[in-house]
Amino acid sequence: MKKVIEILRKKKKTIATMESCTGGGVANAITNIEGASEVFKFGSVTYSNEFKIKMGVNSKIIEKYSVYSIETAMEMSKNISKFANADLGIGITGKINREDVNNKFGANNKIFISIYENENDQFFNFELMSDSNLDRAENKENILKEITNKLIEIL
Repeated sequence: MKKVIEILRKKKKTIATMESCTGGGVANAITNIEGASEVFKFGSVTYSNEFKIKMGVNSKIIEKYSVYSIETAMEMSKNISKFANADLGIGITGKINREDVNNKFGANNKIFISIYENENDQFFNFELMSDSNLDRAENKENILKEITNKLIEIL
């Protein structure tokens, strides 16, 4: 993540996050880097549908595609970018090897990630599968690595 922060600082760009299954892990990784305050605008952990909607996710998207979908991740990334007035927004939703009793739809090991670039109104979307042989913290670490690599690629 250090390289991401360096690139963002050099390009004078900012970033914000709306995370669900990663529980603020991306925001934590960003803020662990010295100088992150120059680029990090806002981080939100929206574990419930209620708070995704309060943060701007269209409830009709959740109803149509489920909370575990790339469409919801896209809503998260764009809305957090707009909310924080940040150049980039990251939206993450999914299940890490666990059934959600409140949201039964979708695979129990699929993570949906969207990175939104405000300047070009462009989305960079990808999906990951969690590894049932790893614990939750290890899976989160793998997700974070993939997001970091994607951010470097985009920037």
